[in-house]
Amino acid sequence: MKKIHIYYLSILLVVAGAFAGCNEDDWLQRTPKDRITDEQLWNDPNMILGLLANYYDRLPQLAGVFNTGTNTEFDDAMWSGHVDQNWRNDINYGDDYARYWDYTFIRDINLSLENMEKYSVKLTDVQKNQFNAELRFIRAFVYFELVKRMGGVPLITTQLIYDGSGDPSSLQIPRAKESEVYDFIYDEIQAIKDNFTITEKSRTRANKFVALALQSRAMLYAGSIAKYNNLMSAPISTPGGEVGIPANKAAEYYQKSLSASKEIIANPEYELYNPGGSSKGENFYKLFMDKNAKEVIFAKDFMTGKVHGFTYDNVVRSFRSDIEGSSMLTPSLSLVESYEYLDGSDGRLKDKDSEGNYIVYDNMSDIFANKDARLYGTVVYPGSQFRNMPVNIQAGVAIWEDGGYKFRIGNLGTTYEDGKVLTGFDGPKDDDQYVSNTGFYLRKFVSENPQDGVRPSLASNWWTWFRLGEIYLNAGEAAFELGDASALGYINKVREVHGGFPANSLTTLTIEIIQNERRVELAFEDHRYFDLKRWRIADKVWNGQDSDPNAVVHGLYPYRISRPGHADDGKYIFERVRPTRFKRARFFRMANYYSSISPTVLNNNPKLVKNPFH
Repeated sequence: MKKIHIYYLSILLVVAGAFAGCNEDDWLQRTPKDRITDEQLWNDPNMILGLLANYYDRLPQLAGVFNTGTNTEFDDAMWSGHVDQNWRNDINYGDDYARYWDYTFIRDINLSLENMEKYSVKLTDVQKNQFNAELRFIRAFVYFELVKRMGGVPLITTQLIYDGSGDPSSLQIPRAKESEVYDFIYDEIQAIKDNFTITEKSRTRANKFVALALQSRAMLYAGSIAKYNNLMSAPISTPGGEVGIPANKAAEYYQKSLSASKEIIANPEYELYNPGGSSKGENFYKLFMDKNAKEVIFAKDFMTGKVHGFTYDNVVRSFRSDIEGSSMLTPSLSLVESYEYLDGSDGRLKDKDSEGNYIVYDNMSDIFANKDARLYGTVVYPGSQFRNMPVNIQAGVAIWEDGGYKFRIGNLGTTYEDGKVLTGFDGPKDDDQYVSNTGFYLRKFVSENPQDGVRPSLASNWWTWFRLGEIYLNAGEAAFELGDASALGYINKVREVHGGFPANSLTTLTIEIIQNERRVELAFEDHRYFDLKRWRIADKVWNGQDSDPNAVVHGLYPYRISRPGHADDGKYIFERVRPTRFKRARFFRMANYYSSISPTVLNNNPKLVKNPFH
């Protein structure tokens, strides 16, 4: 025991000597070795970049970037994936549909801004301005995602710190007016737009033109709500303005959108994608795959180690590499027919003549000939190619019996008695999984690289948050609403470069034309659901009526004619179908124009006003 006492005494003497050799304050204030201090974090540009990367990754979207699972609910497609998830084809938009209320993210951004102001004494002014601008851009982006779903929300730009008094009322912030949130977004962009000196040409971090792209989009939304909400027979509003924007503010918002769009369009750093050497349709597809595309303004990047499964989920059936996967989203006939013919005629496909007789085609692709090139870049249709190989889309064989055609179908990849294809490897097949139920496959965002559809490598093409095509359409719409004659030129430019239409193909413009242009140009880019809401026509498009081709997804099935000795033998006819798996017409209610606020949030903050119809 004596030896042990002597040992501990020796240690104490050493420790005491250490204390004696230094100031007590120095000892207590030594830099800890097991954690990063605020001073270290907020004075290290690389650490701040790491934090910003996390924040960019958290930017919200309706379904999540490349989230196959919910895209069918709000865009022009149906679910053809696993049968256990067929509930996706039975959509009745709930009160909470598209709800978003992430004040944890807002708090994180506010805390970051305050910490940088307090601790970042070693950063240069250029660095500090850049990081401040990026954080405020992300916050403005989040507030836009909040307001377009929820209407006016609490505007919180500083930390809310509980004082421990037992009274939480100081933390209970009421909702701002819907217009005030849009005004906040605009004011933030004006304050920060000239401070992005480090990322002037970045496509994956915010810069001046990324901020202006947010202004272009957000102000267009605000103008639309100010105009079209007030044109409703019973405008949706609350007494305090939490929902609803006065009609007299529409022109102001449209002008702010147009001004931002013009500034972006005038910048030579951005141009509509038109590389040449390929067809217009191929170019439109490649726009979303080419990471050097000057059309892209802002994108969420993917790379080795950070990949997504969108190609695995949606590649054409015969190109899949696994027993599962492929063909989960299959585009609707309504979308396909929204692409006009290049002569300007209506896009309805000519499957039958005026007397109801089938129109016979030499080749399956002939029915799609001379269509808007953006159709090819968006959808894989019968007779087209994918990965430089013909797709094997054929529903069955048409046999002439008793003065009319009867259809014969088989399993995927089967042969008819004449030794030719009965049903193609790519279907379409009604009421089946992992194969198109509509006769169409998705091309946009689906990589042509075979390895991108294989687990675990998967795909690394990026997601375009903002691109110049949208900005032209924003400019055209805002100018149209302002009575500005330049509107026609903006819309025609996109049609010419991306669609392959002749120059000045439109001579007049209506809001219906603009609405259709956005549908075909921006398909599957997370716009349509919110576009229909801001125009206040979502309840008319998704009206719950089984007779409405936009509320119900339909398909088009190609059949090879087997009629030996007849001139039509070996040619093709098409049959319109309603896929069995599509159970119920989509029904958008008035309550869906603004999502409900969670009961938990309402209970925690009695100052919050409920949204209408909830």
